[in-house]
Amino acid sequence: MASSSGNDDDLTIPRAAINKMIKETLPNVRVANDARELVVNCCTEFIHLISSEANEICNKSEKKTISPEHVIQALESLGFGSYISEVKEVLQECKTVAFKRRKASSRLENLGIPEEELLRQQQELFAKARQQQAELAQQEWLQMQQAAQQAQLAAASASASTQAGSSQDEEDDDDI
Repeated sequence: MASSSGNDDDLTIPRAAINKMIKETLPNVRVANDARELVVNCCTEFIHLISSEANEICNKSEKKTISPEHVIQALESLGFGSYISEVKEVLQECKTVAFKRRKASSRLENLGIPEEELLRQQQELFAKARQQQAELAQQEWLQMQQAAQQAQLAAASASASTQAGSSQDEEDDDDI
């Protein structure tokens, strides 16, 4: 899929992602497999180029983390300034989605119930579940004990009737 130079150039975008983008962008166009492969390689190379330039900009500004501003500066310095407005729109969309996710994850905090109370309720529910499990196990054990006793009684009854039948035969033999 990618060039086999043996270094980190072997990393590529998943082919399924590229196929999906092609279908969404060009729904009525057939694209040959080798053209799809070329698009994958171009995308990979583009990302590598932008990230390398952004990394250099990040290092020059003595930062350790590449920020969106570094990527935007990289686009500008590599001659892709025409993409910057779209990149900023996508960045804003990503921030909005991230904010909504954080807001959704803080619903627990917005319940108005202190975390200690929630923990106590959880422990209470666990204790009830353990109690119910123990009661079920006790009932099963009692049923097994009753079944074993009934089996013993049945065996003893069968043994007694067998012995009674054989002793009756012995009395009949004595009468002869």
